Amino acid sequence: MARIIAVANQKGGVGKTTTAVNLAAALADMNYRVLLVDLDPQGNASTGCGVDPRSLEQTAFEVLLGDADLAAATLTPDALNFDVLPSNGDLGAAEVELMGQEGREFRLRQALEAVAPRYGWIIIDCPPSLNMLTLNALAAANSVLIPIQCEYYALEGLAALLETVEQVRASVNPKLEIEGLLRTMYDGRNNLSTAVSGQLLEHFGDRVYRTLVPRNVRVAEAPSHGLPVLRYDPGSRGALAYLGLAGEVLRRRRKREAG
Repeated sequence: MARIIAVANQKGGVGKTTTAVNLAAALADMNYRVLLVDLDPQGNASTGCGVDPRSLEQTAFEVLLGDADLAAATLTPDALNFDVLPSNGDLGAAEVELMGQEGREFRLRQALEAVAPRYGWIIIDCPPSLNMLTLNALAAANSVLIPIQCEYYALEGLAALLETVEQVRASVNPKLEIEGLLRTMYDGRNNLSTAVSGQLLEHFGDRVYRTLVPRNVRVAEAPSHGLPVLRYDPGSRGALAYLGLAGEVLRRRRKREAG
């Protein structure tokens, strides 16, 4: 049965989608069957995997509304070895469409139940807000991976997200865990990056991944080519960092299962 990780942070521009796409790619390179779920109406995870949002007939929107089967809506993009449930701007209407429906927060969980046995890992890219789509992701997930840019305002948003995780745990998903906190866009020459990194380690200890994702131009360029950085430039510092993250995720999972 798949381990389901929601990659979430309500603050935009922290490397959330980049992390979701490249963690999926790295786990797939380690011979796991992986599904990447794009739950962001911006559809950046889809385009970052080479999917044209204008060509889609079935997306996460239809799946959440019950108008499409998740397996039928899933694609395997060219040059990639993992599956993608894509999205586009239509997904922005999902919150309104679902508002009056019973069990609306469990739509994604129900859709994933049918396909979970096929995969080792399911990675969900959440929108940069705490809305019904994010609630669906958190209700479906086993754990939350939180990318945090090493800047001052990132710490303010983190508190709100952790409070939301606690509320979800208390209401709809008591088994939800914090998978880990990932420091992104790190620049060791920058005193603020170093200070914020230190504060995270002080407050959250081993919940913070040892992996640091550096500021790297190849990571920034890769989505415009419709590729994860692990395909665009596998020898780049950014690609190596995401391989390191995948290894750390696997080691932590084995440790938790063993003990």
